[in-house]
Amino acid sequence: MAALARLQARLSGLREEYFRRQRSLDEDRKIKYKAAVKIQSWFRGCRVRAYLRYLIKMVIFIQKWWRGYRSRRHFRKMVETAYFIMKMNFYNEMAVRIQKRWRGYYVRKYIHNYYALKKYLEAISVKNKIVRNELQEYTEMKEKEEKRKDLEKKEKEKKYQARKMHYLLSTEQIAGIYNSPFRKSPDPMELLLRKSKPLSHRRQQMKSPFAYELCDRPTCKRPPTFPTAQPLPPVDRQKPQGPFRDTAEVLRQRYKPLEPTLRVAASINSPLEKAREEMKREEWRNCIHDNEFLPFSSYHKNEKYDPSIHTLGKYSQEAYGIKHFREVQPKKWVSDKDFQTVLPSIVLFEKFGKTYSRTGQIV
Repeated sequence: MAALARLQARLSGLREEYFRRQRSLDEDRKIKYKAAVKIQSWFRGCRVRAYLRYLIKMVIFIQKWWRGYRSRRHFRKMVETAYFIMKMNFYNEMAVRIQKRWRGYYVRKYIHNYYALKKYLEAISVKNKIVRNELQEYTEMKEKEEKRKDLEKKEKEKKYQARKMHYLLSTEQIAGIYNSPFRKSPDPMELLLRKSKPLSHRRQQMKSPFAYELCDRPTCKRPPTFPTAQPLPPVDRQKPQGPFRDTAEVLRQRYKPLEPTLRVAASINSPLEKAREEMKREEWRNCIHDNEFLPFSSYHKNEKYDPSIHTLGKYSQEAYGIKHFREVQPKKWVSDKDFQTVLPSIVLFEKFGKTYSRTGQIV
């Protein structure tokens, strides 16, 4: 019992001691944990940094190696490309030389043959000489022909002058101007005057003043025509003195076209009768059959009435013309709106139902 009492007396101290020891253990544990964490973090940091250094070195090495490889490969490609270009240029130059030599040989032998060209030039020179000779002969012939024509023209002119001056011919009593007594032989013009005949002058036929009035009256079938531009008067003709008008104006007034009045131009028959006759001719012309319809006679009593094709059909009766003149189908409408007006409205229709007549009624 005493031991139990002592234990009960020490129970509070044991609790405090137990709490103190547990607390010190927890603190030691925390210190050790922090130390272990610090050691682990330092070790891991060293390890990771070493690994990172290794990785960085490896990456730098790989980059250097790749850049060198790529530069070497690029340089190799550049060298290969340059070598290929040089080789192709050399081959092209050699091909051009071969083609030049071959084309020169082919052209000189088959196309522009020296001996054939020489023969061709010789033939051209011969042909040129022949053509020049022909042209020279043609020019000489043309010159001779022109000279002959000039001589013929001069001879014709001399003959005409001789016929015109035939009155200068010398007679037995009086010598002419071309037959001088001081000359041994007469002049060639004198001989030409003896051979030629005198020139006969044509007499101008004067129109009778009565013939113009009888033939060119307004009653003729063809009316007279007047020139639009007035002809120039003759030199010797002088304007008559006095209050006289121009001849063209007088003729224009004399032969002006007929302008009948309304009474003369209108028809004798009534226009109503003419319209009726024209209507009869139009009906007779447009008639389909010759059976004339007589409404107030018994001619059509026994005939059967033929229905119209438009009003009676095979299936049903058409309402067009009886009930409506325009079919309305709202199902086919695109929209309910009205059509937009493009043209301007008519002013006369807009005034309908808005104006008043003289009697005061709405029109």
